Amino acid sequence: MVCESSLSEIHEGNDVLLYLDRKRTYLVKVEQEKSFHTHKGFVQLEELVGKQYGTRIASSMNIEFVALKPTLRDHIFKMQRKTQITYPKDISLILMFSDAGPGNRVVEAGTGTGALTTSLACHVRPTGHVYSYEVRTKFMESALKNLKRAGVSEYVTVKNKDITEGIDETEVDAVVLDLATPWLVIPHAYAALKGSGVLVSFSPTIDQVVKTVEALKENGFVAIETVECLMRGMQIERGKTRPQTLMTGHTGYITHARKALK
Repeated sequence: MVCESSLSEIHEGNDVLLYLDRKRTYLVKVEQEKSFHTHKGFVQLEELVGKQYGTRIASSMNIEFVALKPTLRDHIFKMQRKTQITYPKDISLILMFSDAGPGNRVVEAGTGTGALTTSLACHVRPTGHVYSYEVRTKFMESALKNLKRAGVSEYVTVKNKDITEGIDETEVDAVVLDLATPWLVIPHAYAALKGSGVLVSFSPTIDQVVKTVEALKENGFVAIETVECLMRGMQIERGKTRPQTLMTGHTGYITHARKALK
């Protein structure tokens, strides 16, 4: 399970990340009598049972792989996708701004692939809960599979419902939005949130942000701020260290605000 950080030994049914090199990694489930085939030969996965995470294992072509414990980031990038995922760089800020923690109740929309949902569930467990709204059935089905594989499905309720028509929950700690028309949700979010509760909205275009900020001001929110997160990797080699030519640039804008009582 992605959130079980205490696990150190590989058991049957666990996921492992087979690491070949920085660009070639494979998320696989360890099962008896099962092998994983690559262009570098096949790996007998049952040989990993009882071994420690970090174990080196040779393929049939004697190519070395390392069996790493998958992180939350690994699960997100390896998820079954039917829509664009929220990038970890944005998820990290969303988690910080939403103040998601154990015991918190969080409303989210839309579910999409379930990347952000999985991250929120990992942070509110074991006593909190995420209520995720999604109008597209095919995305729901994919997200439910991803949540189950990550081991967090018991902390999430996925609803096939349009959140712009209303939020069922009340006295929630945070509302997190990643949908085309977040400004239509703002009045419902205000009603659902506790006093001082947090709203976080992710939008790819600035036009969406302007409408959302206007709605936040009109509906009693304060401490409104919008940021953009850009991430640039570094090429590290003695005498040749420099920023990488390619970078993960604009993905979206993150707006966050707090509920002030009227």
